[in-house]
Amino acid sequence: MSRTPVGEVRPSQLLWTYGPGALVDLPNLSVVTMGMDRWEKDRCLPVQEARLLANVRRVLGPQVESLRIPPIGARDGVDPNSAEALIGVPVRPFPRWLRCVKCGLLSPYDAGLFKLKDNRYRPEATRFVHEACRGSSGDQKPKDADAVPARFLTACRAGHLDDFPWHWFVHGGPSDCRGTLRFFESGASLQTENLWVKCDGCSSARSLAQAFGQAGRDNLPGCRGRHPHLDRFDEDCTEDPRAILLGAANGWFPVTLSVLAIPQTGSPLAQLIADGWTFFADVSSAVEVGFVVKTLKKSAQLPGIEKFTDEQIWAAIETHRAGGKEIEQSDLKEPEWDILTAEDPPTDYPYFMSKKVDVPTGFEAAITRVLLLERLREVNALVGFTRVESPDEGGGSSAAPRAPLMRKTPEWVPATEVHGEGIFIQFEPQALANWASRAAVVAVDKRLREGHRGWRNKRGLDPSEGYAGIRYVMLHTLAHLLIRELALECGYNSASIRERVYADVDEGRDQAGILVYTAAADSDGTLGGLVELGKPENLGRLLRQALDRAVVCASDPLCAEHDPSKDQSLHGAACHACSFVSETSCERGNRHLDRSLVTPTLEAPDAAFFGGS
Repeated sequence: MSRTPVGEVRPSQLLWTYGPGALVDLPNLSVVTMGMDRWEKDRCLPVQEARLLANVRRVLGPQVESLRIPPIGARDGVDPNSAEALIGVPVRPFPRWLRCVKCGLLSPYDAGLFKLKDNRYRPEATRFVHEACRGSSGDQKPKDADAVPARFLTACRAGHLDDFPWHWFVHGGPSDCRGTLRFFESGASLQTENLWVKCDGCSSARSLAQAFGQAGRDNLPGCRGRHPHLDRFDEDCTEDPRAILLGAANGWFPVTLSVLAIPQTGSPLAQLIADGWTFFADVSSAVEVGFVVKTLKKSAQLPGIEKFTDEQIWAAIETHRAGGKEIEQSDLKEPEWDILTAEDPPTDYPYFMSKKVDVPTGFEAAITRVLLLERLREVNALVGFTRVESPDEGGGSSAAPRAPLMRKTPEWVPATEVHGEGIFIQFEPQALANWASRAAVVAVDKRLREGHRGWRNKRGLDPSEGYAGIRYVMLHTLAHLLIRELALECGYNSASIRERVYADVDEGRDQAGILVYTAAADSDGTLGGLVELGKPENLGRLLRQALDRAVVCASDPLCAEHDPSKDQSLHGAACHACSFVSETSCERGNRHLDRSLVTPTLEAPDAAFFGGS
């Protein structure tokens, strides 16, 4: 496989948008990110977060050794012909089928009809061309014409992705005809019924409208089980393939795990040793400590460790080795909840700094604590992906199985770390318990449960599992309303604000809180706008504005009257006009929402936690 630079993406995009198995739609090309077998592991710097690593091992197995940041190459002042210019993530052209924009010729790029023209000085200009094209009628002067990716592919719920079966489709099944194919348009619009593919050899033609819906299930062959990022075909895939468009949102959904890097000890040095234990686990003397610290300083890892002497670090290593215990696999949020609700939360500069402020006036009966997180660090890890169906939050059960990131069992996974700030709000558990016992709230809970059971039944999942609970739905909806309000004033765009909802009531736990925070890699998350708005005088005003704005939705009465038990959906009175936020902001993919539980609506005035009777 040739090594030709074709474009750039941000490291964080390799986790959320363009990870292994995803398609990257470049200006002139479409490529698939190859599996991690082909990545240069040594160029991927490790990320230290023991709690996340333990939970990645729970999902992928105990053989996972580390979390690593995708390789980052220099952008400026690099000779395009040097080895440094080739640092990056390997990709391959996909789909294989290209279309000449001049004559409509449709053929795989490796059939010899198209030629790659690379441009090392402008990688984004690398493209395929149809050499000496003479136009659709064949009477024009020979001239190179651009060849663009065919815009149709097939995918299935098992995570497979394949080229659209053009030859099968146009001939209505297997055929001995070897004529070249042409793609052309008829009519003024670009609707699928006006897009056609034709065979020059036998003159067979068919509209792309017959590739979608029930007609598509009848006209497309079975799934071949193809993983283009792994160069592998799985046997005996029983899922029905469906036609999708290149760049469709359902072509790749990441399955990720994320944690906040919270201090686990009271000593800054002990916390640094715990965070970077993989570096110190094999150290046997204070002499070796100096070499390790020098390496960490040069690679800009574990900042702050250089402030301590070798003897102090060695003593902390021995203490950790004697009394420290391995981080166990656990609920990702429970340790965070314990720290956020502690009377005096510990500090771990520069990763975790907090300040307690007063509860906003007028909300004392509902809110017990407001904690401003002046500094926080979030670490995310990619453990797989799905196609067609999006996964549940936290890598849980899904209608679609998780597809692999590499051919063999992974020994490391891609990860990113971002710094930010946030506002934590803790609610009064007894007030929530009293609210949940109201007849109107019980009725809403029943409708949401019925919708949840119907949604899981349609996807062949156990209907008795996975329901978030009425407390979670209320807190989740409030977090969305607050995110929409904060985005108007805090200086961050709405996609940079995220949420973590703490509502676990199983096994004696009584969590009731939300964390709204920024985690934007580009700004380093330290603008300070979010913490400023968490002060009592500002937070109270924003909460009232958010609640007032949610009383009436622009889509009412349709939004307020939405009944999830009738259409087997996972949300009640919620839509893009009132409650939905960016997919990157929501931990549940805009599911489990109902604003009638937060503030009175036209349909359910008595179920609201704020303002209900």
